Amino acid sequence: MTTSAGKFTAEDAAGLLSGVFAPWVRKLGLVVGATAPHECEFFLPATADLVRQGGPGGGVVCGQALAAAADTTSVLALALINGGMRPNTTTDFSIRFLRPIAEGRVRILVRPLSNGKRLAVTEVFFHAEGSAKPGAHATCTFAWLD
Repeated sequence: MTTSAGKFTAEDAAGLLSGVFAPWVRKLGLVVGATAPHECEFFLPATADLVRQGGPGGGVVCGQALAAAADTTSVLALALINGGMRPNTTTDFSIRFLRPIAEGRVRILVRPLSNGKRLAVTEVFFHAEGSAKPGAHATCTFAWLD
């Protein structure tokens, strides 16, 4: 998917998100932010569906939502960086939870570490809105299928 000018835009990424990914992934509500050749920004709204309720650890964004967001935003960032979507599959994924991310919008930064002929590797940082300290860090590896 590219625009008539041949450039894959944030609007194209939003369309890809709403048209290709599974319905439950779309329900994360991911929003494309600023894009650059070596970093893409996304936002995850911390809706009640994505926040742990009650008990110990209540009121923080759940790890499962962050893990799904890391994989999804990495695919979108690679499409933005490469100028279009390439067929791919996740081959490795790792996430470290560094500190709780309190309920509120989450800023996600995705950077490619490698973007080769056969594989791509991304690094993903999650920040509670307004915080300079990351709450989680993920790495994702994708095999290109084309």
